[in-house]
Parts: sequence; C-alpha cells; structure tokens
Amino acid sequence: MTSKLVLVSHNLCPYVQRAAIVLAEKGIPYERIDIDLANKPAWFLKISPLGKTPVLLVDDVPVFESAVICEYLDETALPRFHPEDALERARHRGWMEFGSAVINAIGAFYNAADDAALREKIDDLRSRFEQIELVLGAGPYFEGVRFSMVDAVFGPIFRYFEVFESFEDFGFFANTPRVTAWRQALAARPSVGGAAHGNYASMLRQFLLCRNSEISRYAAKHAVLQP
Repeated sequence: MTSKLVLVSHNLCPYVQRAAIVLAEKGIPYERIDIDLANKPAWFLKISPLGKTPVLLVDDVPVFESAVICEYLDETALPRFHPEDALERARHRGWMEFGSAVINAIGAFYNAADDAALREKIDDLRSRFEQIELVLGAGPYFEGVRFSMVDAVFGPIFRYFEVFESFEDFGFFANTPRVTAWRQALAARPSVGGAAHGNYASMLRQFLLCRNSEISRYAAKHAVLQP
C-alpha cells in the first residue's frame, strides 16, 4: 500500500485501537491524530457522518466505521487476517460483531448507577466470556496460531479489564481459562500493546472517576489508596 494514511482517533476509543492493531500487524505506516469527542472540530464532522472515531483518511478520502476500515485494510494489504473460506470468514465476522456487543456491555458496566446494577452487569459480562470460551481452541489466538481480525477486536476489549481489576477482582474470567490464556497472549503482542497511548490506564481511571457511577466510587477509593 502506497497511499498516505491518517487515522483520526480518540485516545480511549477501542474501535480506534482495533484499526491501529491491524495497521501495525500489516506494517503499514500511518499518521495518528487525536481529537476531543466532547468538542468535535468542524473538519472532523465533515469527514465523519456519524461523528464517531475512527476515520481513516486514505489520500484524504475518508473511510469511517472500524469494521469497514479493517475490511479495507485486509483487502488491500498482506497478510490477510480473514480466513479464505467464505463460511469461516462469515463466522469470524459474527464474532467481531459479538466483540462490539461486549464493548457495549462494558459501557453498561462502568455506567451502572449502584452496586446492584453493577453486579448485574458483571454477571452479563461474565456470561459473554463464557460464551466465547466454548468456541476457543488450543490457542494462543482465536483461530489457533494464526492472528485474525477477531484478535484485533478483542485486544482492546481485554485492555479495559487491566484497569477494572486494579480496583477489585470482579471475577469476570473466573470460569474461562481459555479466554484468560487468549487475553494474556494478546496483551503480549506488540501491535496490541502499541495500539493505546502509554498513559491509557491513567486516562481511563480519570474517565471512570467522572462517570458518577458505582465504578466511579471504586476508582475514587483506588485513587485514595495509591501512594
């Protein structure tokens, strides 16, 4: 790929991170520009019809929506991360969509207003990871030894839990040893580690503190306990 690529980003967006992972895995050079989604610049609204990140500018032509960006990158640059078989490719796309549903469930978790609601959202997340436990093989990745688009989707998802678990062990992965091993393998992959800013954890903690939710109280307690 010889096009000039610019990834328009928000510093906490997991959807941006999945695009960044694919770019890194394919060795594609690009520029990354962060914007404030609470104060969206006019130029961004012109290139993002939905007002969301990421947007990939390909020689100034905007491609929006992370799944579309990842598909474009897989069609235009090697190595291919989707399976060659059409049925397997469809199956992977389904689990990518499942990953997006998990991100929505994470949002419901950190916005839960009280402890009862928080426990309900914990159970929901735990059950989702138990679902995917049933389809994982020997690993280390979703499709075994081969890195796939599903891995690019779940790398940013698992990153949230490094911060959540610094507050308390909520038991999200208590019954999912294969998911736990998958999570560890993805965390060790340079593309996944490099997809987020170096101060991601502190930025996420600050974000959670401001939610006025039950997890905000956990974050506040953690902040007080820090030396």
